[in-house]
This record gives sequence, structure tokens and C-alpha cells, in this order.
Amino acid sequence: MPALVRRRPAAVDKVPTTRDNLRKSLLSWYDSNGRELPWRVRGAAAEPYRVWLSEIMLQQTTVAAVVPYFERFLARWPTVEALAAAPREELLGAWAGLGYYSRARNLHAAAHALAERGFPADEAGWRTLPGVGPYTAAAIAAIALGQPANVVDGNVERVMARLRAVETPLPEAKARLRELAGELVAAERPGDWAQALMDLGATVCTPKSPKCGACPWMKSCAAFTAGAPETYPRRAAKAERPRRHGAVFLLEPPALSPAAREFWLVRRPDKGLLGGMAALPTTEWRAKKWTRAEALAHAPAKAAWRKIGAVEHVFTHFALTLDVYAADAAPAGDGWWGDASALPTVFKKAADVERGPEGPHARLKARGPRGKR
Repeated sequence: MPALVRRRPAAVDKVPTTRDNLRKSLLSWYDSNGRELPWRVRGAAAEPYRVWLSEIMLQQTTVAAVVPYFERFLARWPTVEALAAAPREELLGAWAGLGYYSRARNLHAAAHALAERGFPADEAGWRTLPGVGPYTAAAIAAIALGQPANVVDGNVERVMARLRAVETPLPEAKARLRELAGELVAAERPGDWAQALMDLGATVCTPKSPKCGACPWMKSCAAFTAGAPETYPRRAAKAERPRRHGAVFLLEPPALSPAAREFWLVRRPDKGLLGGMAALPTTEWRAKKWTRAEALAHAPAKAAWRKIGAVEHVFTHFALTLDVYAADAAPAGDGWWGDASALPTVFKKAADVERGPEGPHARLKARGPRGKR
């Protein structure tokens, strides 16, 4: 098989990569091509509450996933005072499906601080709040406060790595990429600048198949000139994601009703993965597979449990396989009956398994809507 030959781009007129040229060309591009998002205000500082809420939601989550959650939160809790006054369980339920649930707990805790003390006046003040790290604080300072903060996320790292063809692989290159981004920060339009860089990385300078022909920095980009922009940023080899195993229990009320699908739910401990969230009862998640006998020793009731399937879910640091057991019986211990609508995605997946022909609700469907055949 012939070796793959990478073709170099056609010659282009180089543009001096001066700070002023780069800033002018990117802001001009942003004025015409920047995304319209519900928390954005172009050319001026945006409302701090909206920026903070959106930035917490956007941590490790795509814009497409965040927009409907943001709009629902804003309609339900239009001010930080309203959010602070909401019961935590209500907020956690509204967050269900967005993932990384510690963000929701931190959001509620920070809302209490903001409602009591007001919004911080600078980046350092924002960093004192739960769930607000260096990136989020810088983004709020730039976008909501109009301050020249250095806002660096994964999109910006990728843009800087390609613009300067940085050979050091991630994560070792992070400090250098942050330094390069900082060199372009100025007092003029700091919020628009931060969002322009993020939009460039999200829509043009994408991880795969970057749209170099649409990039305002194409003629200044060292990686484009070298003919291999998609190979930047360089990355160290990733370790294989470990796998964990567990069992999850779908316990239904002994008397099925036409009211639909209710399960026995429990509250997960505040500390740890999915902390404080409503959940289906489950075993510990461990490296070793669970035998049936081991799993059923942790079941929420003594019943004729049957294994009806398994689900797969990938978290940031590990992949999970959950065996799904179903039964209908009276539960033991603390919990409540509820549907799966406000559960984290991994438990919604488990609840969906129950809908198959082997699940206990197959009997309900056979009876008809009023429990008659």
C-alpha cells in the first residue's frame, strides 16, 4: 500500500502575525460570523447572572446541549435570588441529563453567596465561589465585567497551538498556550475577544477537518503553512480508560397502575459521583464484575429479581457496565416512588431497558390502559 503523502497547501501571501493584525482580523470575523447565543450581548458587557449560569453549564458540555437547559433555568429562576431560594432537590432535578452533577450542587451553593453578597467586581472575587475556577472566573470577568482577562479553554488552546505550531504536546503545553493567548488580550472589547476566540475554535478551527479556508488567521497560521493543521495540538498518548461494573435495580410498586412507570428511587450521598442526585438503587461500582448473588445482596427488597439486560455509560475517568435487575415488591429502607424523568442519564438508560418485552411493564401493556385484558 503506497505511503500517504500529505499535500502542502497552495502558497498564500503571508500576513504579519502582529498583535494588532490578529486582533483586528478576528474581531472583524466575529462581528459577521459569531454565534447568536441566548446569554450573549455583542459590543457590551452582558448580565453577570446570565454569563455565570451559562459558563457553569458550559463546563465540559457543548453549546447545543446547554442552550435548552439555560433557557429553562432562566424561565424558572430569572434572578440569582430566585435560584438561591429554590430547593436543592428541585434544582438537581432540572439539571438531570446535563451531567457533571457537582456543577449543580456548586451552582446552588454559589447562588446563596451571590444573593447574599452580590456579584463580585473582578476575576479574583469570582474565583472565591464554589464551582468557579480560573477559566470560568476569567470568562465572567471579560464577558460580564468588560475586563481584559485571559480566557483559555480547550478551543483557545487548539487555536494557539495551530497559530504558532507549538510542538510541545498537551498537557505539558498548557502553560505556553496560555501565555500565547495572553499576549493577544487587550482592554478593547475584552468580552467580544474572548468569545471570538472560543467561536473560532468551536466552528472553524475544529479538532478534525478544520475549515481553514474560512479562517481569518489562515495566512498567519504556522500549522496551516506547514500543511498539517489538524495534527495540532500535539498530544501525549492517552492511558486506556478503566472499566467498572455494577448492578442497578428497577423496583416497581407491587400493584401496577395505569399511571405509568414509577420506580423506587433513592438519594445518592452528597460526596462522590452524581452526589446528591436522585437515582435508582445500585451496588458499588468496582473493577471486578458482580456475580448475581453478590449483586442481589444489595437489592432494595427481597423479591423475584430477574436480570433484564445491561447498560453501558462512559464517565470522564472510567467506563461503566451496569447489569439491570427488575422486580415488583415492597421496598425496604429510605426512598420514594418516582419516574425516571429527573434521573441522571446513566439511570435513565437503565430505566429504558425495562421497556423491553421482558420488562414487568409488558404485563401492564397486555392488560390495557385500565388494567383489563
